[in-house]
Amino acid sequence: MTDGAPHIGILMAVYNGGRHLREQLDSIALQDHRDWQVLASDDGSTDGSDSELDRFAVAHQLTRMEGPRRGNSADNFLSLIRRAGDHLLEGAWISFCDQDDVWLPDKLSRGVAALYDLPKGRPGLYCSRTWITDETLTTRRLSRPRPRPTGFRNALVQNIASGNTILLNPAAAALVRAAAAEVKEVVVHDWWLYQIVTGAGGWVAHDDAPSLLYRQHGVNQIGANDTTWARLWRIYQLLRGDFRKWNRINIAALTASAHRLTPQNRARLERFAKVHNSGLWGRLSGLARLGLYRQNHASTIALWVSALLGRL
Repeated sequence: MTDGAPHIGILMAVYNGGRHLREQLDSIALQDHRDWQVLASDDGSTDGSDSELDRFAVAHQLTRMEGPRRGNSADNFLSLIRRAGDHLLEGAWISFCDQDDVWLPDKLSRGVAALYDLPKGRPGLYCSRTWITDETLTTRRLSRPRPRPTGFRNALVQNIASGNTILLNPAAAALVRAAAAEVKEVVVHDWWLYQIVTGAGGWVAHDDAPSLLYRQHGVNQIGANDTTWARLWRIYQLLRGDFRKWNRINIAALTASAHRLTPQNRARLERFAKVHNSGLWGRLSGLARLGLYRQNHASTIALWVSALLGRL
C-alpha cells in the first residue's frame, strides 16, 4: 500500500492485441492512482503482443503469463483469476482490462472512491458506462444507462457490468478467487462476476460517467450492444435458444458456489433453475414470483417472450 491507497492487480487477457496494446498499456501508466501491477495472460499471440508486454515491463510492474489457449477470453480471464493470488499482495484489489481500450486517467481512482467506505468484509464491485469509439478513437457515443437498481434479481437475467470497467474490493476479490476454483464454465467472465458478487450479498456501484474508451473494430470478441443491429442480433440469439443455453451455464456456475450465496439468493437460484426446466405455466408463474427484471422495458418484454417461447 502507498499512503493508504490500495494496491490493485490489473488482470489483462491478451490474444493478438499488438495493434492497439501499446495505447492501452500507456493509458494504464497514466493513471492518477499509482499503486498497481499488471498480470497479463497471453493466450498464444503470434503478432508481437509479447514484445509489447515486455517493453512495458521494463519500466512498470507487469508479469506476463501463458494463457490456457482454449480460444476465448472468458477462459483466459478465469485462468487469471485463479492464478492472481500467487502474484498479488495480500488484500489487493482486482481490476479487469481488455487489450484494446484506452483508460481515462481517473478510472482506477474513481472506482476506489466508490467502494472505499464499504464495511470491511462486504464484497464490492465497481463498473461504469463507457465511451464507445471506432477503431481510430475519432468518434464517441455514450453507452446505455442503467436506470434500475443493480442486484441479483437483475444479474440472473442480464449483465450490466462491462468487464473492461470492473474493479473489485478485497472482499470481492477473495470471493471470486475462491469461486473461480469451483466453476467449470462461464458464459462471459463479467456476467459471472456480477452474479456471484450480488448473489453473495455484495454491493455494486454503477458509475453513470464513462471511465474508458471502448474501441470497436472488426475482431472484437464481444462488442458493444447498443446499436439497432446489435439489438436485432440479440433477439435472433434469443429465438434460436442462445439465452436458454447461457442460463443453463450460469445456473451450473452459480450452483457450484451456492454455499457462497446469501440464503435468500440461494433460494432464488433454486427457483430460477426450476423455472428454467418448467413447462409454459411453470415458467410464466415462476418468473412472476421471482420478480426478475432487466434495465429497460423493451428488454424486460424480451425476457417474458423468452419464457413464453421456452427460451428462458
